[in-house]
Amino acid sequence: MTGLNILVTLPVDEGYIGILKAACPDGSFVFNEAPTEAEILSADVIIGVVPKEILPGCTHLKLLQLSMAGADSFVGYVPQGAKLACSSGAFGLAIAEHMLASLLCVMKKLHLYRDNQNKALWQDEGNVTSICGAAVLTVGVGDIGGEFAKRCKALGAYNIGVRRTVREKPDYIDEMHTLAELDALLPRADVVALALPSGRETNGLMDERRIALMKQNATLLNVGRGSAVDGYALARAAREGRVRAALDVTDPEPLPADHPLWSAPNVLITPHVSGFFHLRHTHTRIVEICSENLRRFCADEPLLNIVDSHTGYRREENRA
Repeated sequence: MTGLNILVTLPVDEGYIGILKAACPDGSFVFNEAPTEAEILSADVIIGVVPKEILPGCTHLKLLQLSMAGADSFVGYVPQGAKLACSSGAFGLAIAEHMLASLLCVMKKLHLYRDNQNKALWQDEGNVTSICGAAVLTVGVGDIGGEFAKRCKALGAYNIGVRRTVREKPDYIDEMHTLAELDALLPRADVVALALPSGRETNGLMDERRIALMKQNATLLNVGRGSAVDGYALARAAREGRVRAALDVTDPEPLPADHPLWSAPNVLITPHVSGFFHLRHTHTRIVEICSENLRRFCADEPLLNIVDSHTGYRREENRA
């Protein structure tokens, strides 16, 4: 496929530009992190992210290759006939390490000691817990959840995984279940890690009832979508000393200054920064996935990470 107008909105240096251009030598490239509406509307291929409200008018669009893993917010906006693909497979390392660091921070009370340091307070904060021997329930064992579970297994955890559909269990998972079994699994878990996209099955997943099912002093991690957790119910549970949490996503974002989660004890909050381009490895993997899909598109080969236009989930075939 030749003569394509290709708009690239993700940040790129000269090395990344070379990789992308090599994937489609005959393409006409525009590199602009803040593209004009005219540039968006004239593109045959978009690599990166653009305002979704413009997409229905993109009559030339044949492929929207997102530079992000979650594609749920774009479902329903992509013009009919255009393909939608995501960059899942790029974020596992960065986000899994962030999850692990956040979990250890909460388990070892490092956030409390940092607060004490800021007050010049020399004070023992008491007993801590360990990943070794803990039951870690990972809800969403894809690239991100799987990488997190691998690291927990290496540190001695007992891994319980949850997926939408039953598939073969990887070696690092001790038990595999479906989302329908979540209520029975929550009371067993010392750690509940959510790595889920937004969707009908996941919005409001951890509501007040399910948070109440969690084991006393268990830790809730969320790096998927803030809409999966009732933040007010979580704040109440944390204030009552029933659960702990580490959140990289909230609902809404940014979290309002008066939201009770900010002041809830034993809740660690980061502003949706676990992925993005902060780790060079992630940035490189995004460019590699996007360039490979561009090459495949130009060669009329099956694409990686095609997203189901109705669910926002990746299809099972050709995962990056």
